[in-house]
Amino acid sequence: MKGLILAAGLGTRLQPITSLRPKPTIRVAGKPLIHYAVDDLIDAGIREIGIVVSHDTIDHLKQTLEGYRGAAYTYVLQDPPQGLAHAVAVARPFLADDPFVMYLGDNLFERGIQPFVDAFRPDDGVNAVLALVRVEDPRAFGVAVIEDGRITRLVEKPADPPSDLAVAGVYVFDAGIHDAIEGLEPGAKGEYQITDAIARLIADGKRVTPVEVEGWWKDTGRAEDILDANRLLLLERRRSLEGEIEESEIVGDVVVEPGAVVRRSTVFGPALIAAGALVIDAYVGPFTTLGSGARVQRAEIEYAVVGEGTTVRDVGARIQGSLIGEDVVVAGVSARPSAHRLIVGDKSRIELQQ
Repeated sequence: MKGLILAAGLGTRLQPITSLRPKPTIRVAGKPLIHYAVDDLIDAGIREIGIVVSHDTIDHLKQTLEGYRGAAYTYVLQDPPQGLAHAVAVARPFLADDPFVMYLGDNLFERGIQPFVDAFRPDDGVNAVLALVRVEDPRAFGVAVIEDGRITRLVEKPADPPSDLAVAGVYVFDAGIHDAIEGLEPGAKGEYQITDAIARLIADGKRVTPVEVEGWWKDTGRAEDILDANRLLLLERRRSLEGEIEESEIVGDVVVEPGAVVRRSTVFGPALIAAGALVIDAYVGPFTTLGSGARVQRAEIEYAVVGEGTTVRDVGARIQGSLIGEDVVVAGVSARPSAHRLIVGDKSRIELQQ
């Protein structure tokens, strides 16, 4: 079985964070998003992995994945991106006639993908497996209808959803999906929908098996989703203080990696201070990740993701609920407003004034 990670999109909902780099390379709880997808595939026994890329994303993704866990990566160009079914079509030379897992590169699954792979049993007549999750408002998703243990209908973003079962970001297919994709008509946005291809499988009598997601699932399409994913992942970390800590209070499950320095500061966990980061005369609150080489000095920050090489200094009010890119400078002056909330792209400079 092969893996196919879709990572050609530009992540427009996350701009300006994604103005200079693709969304799957954003670090969450210390790791690029796409590493979590690769981990899940390898842990499920899949080591041949295709990465669907565009001209805008290929270089960043190659750099992010180079040598990671020893997997065999094949890069498949999809330019421009025209939907999930189109991604499978352009990946056909890599996939050949092998069964494969298609994984959306900006999705996170608490308990991995093994249950979906295990449910794919061709000898029992299973042609495809879809990960499903129950959501309060299914109107923004593909929605599945289940009868007698199989999916009998899929509706893409319905105004009147027939169920609360939304299609999550993992699919398992046999080679029959290629015939189902051939000749598809594009949708209203000019994209070729994988739900249309799956509907063809169902109409042809193929067995499409549902598997509900166990644990949490996150589609990290917005800044709020990145912050919540960071929160969920930090909850899984345990206290580890390997860096240099001087005259500081460390409370709860805080990870201070080797080479990080915390001096005359307070850190409340769960939090991650990555290698090379500096926290000096500062407060770092729960659910915060500071990237490698980041610096927080004479400032307070909580519920935030701070990118590599970023500096936050001399900020009078607490920064919270913020997603800050790499190599950013946030420098305050004497003003002391009640709070700041920032969504800042890479290589920016922010001066906070009264």
